[in-house]
Amino acid sequence: MTSATDPHPHTETTAVSPDWPPPSPPAAPPDKAPRWSLPALLAILVLAGVLYAWNLSGSSLNSFYSSAIYSGTQSWKAWFFGSLDAGNFITVDKPPFALMIMGLSCRVFGFGTWQMMAPEIAAALGTIWILHSSVKRAFGHAAAAIAALVLALTPITVAINRDNNPDTILVLLMVGGAALALRAVRTDKLLPLIGSAVLFGLAFNTKMLQGYIALPAVFAVYVYASKLGWKKKVVNLALAAVALAVASFWWATAVSLVPADDRPYIGGSTDGSAWDLIMGYNGLGRVLGGEGNGGGGGGGGGTFAGTAGIGRMFNDVLGGQISWLIPFAFLALVAGLVLCGRAPRTDMTRAALVLWGGWLVLHYLTFAMAEGTMHPYYTTALAPGIAALCGGGGVMLWRAFRGGDARWSWVLPAGLAVTGVWAIVLLRRATGWNTWLWPVVGVLMVLAIVGLFVFRTAGSGTRARLLAVSVAAAVVAGLAGPTAYAASPAFDSTSGGMGGTNPTAGPSTGNGMGGPGGGGGRPGGQQGSGQAGGEFPGGGGQMQPGGGDGELPQGGGAPGGANGEFPGGGTAPGGNGGTGGAPSGGFGGGGGGGPMGGGSVDSELIAYLEKHQDGAKWLLAVSNSQSAGQLILSTHKPVISMWGFTGSDQAMTLAKLKELVKKGELHYIQLGGGGMGGNSSLNQEITSWVQKNGTAVKASEYSASSTSDSSTSSSSSSSSSSTIYRLDPSDVS
Repeated sequence: MTSATDPHPHTETTAVSPDWPPPSPPAAPPDKAPRWSLPALLAILVLAGVLYAWNLSGSSLNSFYSSAIYSGTQSWKAWFFGSLDAGNFITVDKPPFALMIMGLSCRVFGFGTWQMMAPEIAAALGTIWILHSSVKRAFGHAAAAIAALVLALTPITVAINRDNNPDTILVLLMVGGAALALRAVRTDKLLPLIGSAVLFGLAFNTKMLQGYIALPAVFAVYVYASKLGWKKKVVNLALAAVALAVASFWWATAVSLVPADDRPYIGGSTDGSAWDLIMGYNGLGRVLGGEGNGGGGGGGGGTFAGTAGIGRMFNDVLGGQISWLIPFAFLALVAGLVLCGRAPRTDMTRAALVLWGGWLVLHYLTFAMAEGTMHPYYTTALAPGIAALCGGGGVMLWRAFRGGDARWSWVLPAGLAVTGVWAIVLLRRATGWNTWLWPVVGVLMVLAIVGLFVFRTAGSGTRARLLAVSVAAAVVAGLAGPTAYAASPAFDSTSGGMGGTNPTAGPSTGNGMGGPGGGGGRPGGQQGSGQAGGEFPGGGGQMQPGGGDGELPQGGGAPGGANGEFPGGGTAPGGNGGTGGAPSGGFGGGGGGGPMGGGSVDSELIAYLEKHQDGAKWLLAVSNSQSAGQLILSTHKPVISMWGFTGSDQAMTLAKLKELVKKGELHYIQLGGGGMGGNSSLNQEITSWVQKNGTAVKASEYSASSTSDSSTSSSSSSSSSSTIYRLDPSDVS
């Protein structure tokens, strides 16, 4: 006999009694899945695969990560450290685990969009499979199918799964760790617990402290629900802690064992060490602001995801990306825990509710209150918790609704009503976008709720079929809005879904920064100006890899579409076409309109630099990682980012520059161009020395069409200017 919260569906309506809900036999043996279960899962996976991969060659990928992945295919040292360039001057501002996976794929199959994205898509589908399996064991096959569908159709999850940011692999590792933790509670075996710790440790090596957000929920569930005695629990948790520490800190430890002179500068840190990156920029700095993360509120995180506060997930920027089903998920969590009130401490249904509920609450509070950099796509980590609670808690609400107790007859309909109303609010925010959809959602949800009440007590026959239709209508109404948003990255080029630095789905509804090429751009919306870059306001931009064949450029072509255009009007160096128009002579760095600074870049200048590289290790040194990354992808040569992603990295010092020039490893350096970090004293020291000892490259030296001897170029959309200087060993005194 099983409890009324048994995961397997019931065929008979339970009677009202003081001990409701009473025991009831399952409709099928626990070890036998319904015939529809596996086909439903496969159909969901196919749907997800289409959303994640369709028209992928036209998506924008983040050049910051793309260049590091490419560099990793050229140098195993760059692959291990996560270096931006194959010369190993500076790393990206994340640990390299996700880049390692994509880099291995590109080493085996060649560097290109599909080769880079295949592991990301596989990870996304794997997450759906694992969540389905975990929910199925606690709540049954129907709940698992709903959870898988909700996860697959979460708009921001679709957007990030079409991008080469590390979040897709991060979520896979965390969901795998949570699922293994539940297995450890259910089986009382040590190995699943150790496996869970290892996966959370690898999640740490993907995005550092973000990989730990759900750990308190995992710990609480194991301590409370495991059948083991306290002594055995303590021993198992101690062993798991060791596994977690090893899996988390092996990379940082290995980095610290390499002398600073023999390793690249760790991007995002203040002292070039991995430990500083862990505790600062990728640690408390994300939550409290500072450490290169801005000041929070209206700065830092506020520029991308709205002002920090408990309601952030529902604001104009994030609402359409993640919030559609959050109210229902919270209601399902609370109601589910109430329904489990009399279950024993070791009840797995309640354990699953606590774990996935804790997952949702912890991620929600962290992202809502974060004062540091906060991108919309971070919220993809909320999706597994929302999906599991909508599936598991939703099925529990359904059984309570059908159970005959008047106290529960209103809970499920109320949850559906709130979901429908919130969907209408979100859809109406998108002015002029699919205006027919919100009335359809409203009417369909009303009819579904009416049908639930009218046919609630149906046992069989026509009334039972109409009840099933009502349930299906409620599911369709609840998922219609997020599905429309989720489909836009793959099928609607006029809507959002812009990848690269700030991928989002659906239409423009907010004023967060990070749209393609621009700060004024809203997530998923129109292009702004002068605002892009992997995670920081100002500078850089994103590569648009692929053309008709989905390949990244293998020669001098722009990492963009067929004509090599970048958002903002500029072209990649060495590319053709483009709609820029700034005078040649520099590569920008985050100043004006395009990702290369102020407009197009003269391919003749690139050819000149390559011709006169004279055996140097690096083609050029530029101000920031965005410009460097795009140059690396276009020229396939190492390029130095002097100040890293945020412009605050002290990667380049005057002493280091002199050493590189003296050894003949670097001849050309760009000054100016609106790059970040341009006001730092260190930058000014280097600028003064280069201007005093270097030789400015004149336009007439590389451009056949130029009649000017000017060595300085100014953007037509910015007051910034840039000059490239030649430095030789003889210039070092």
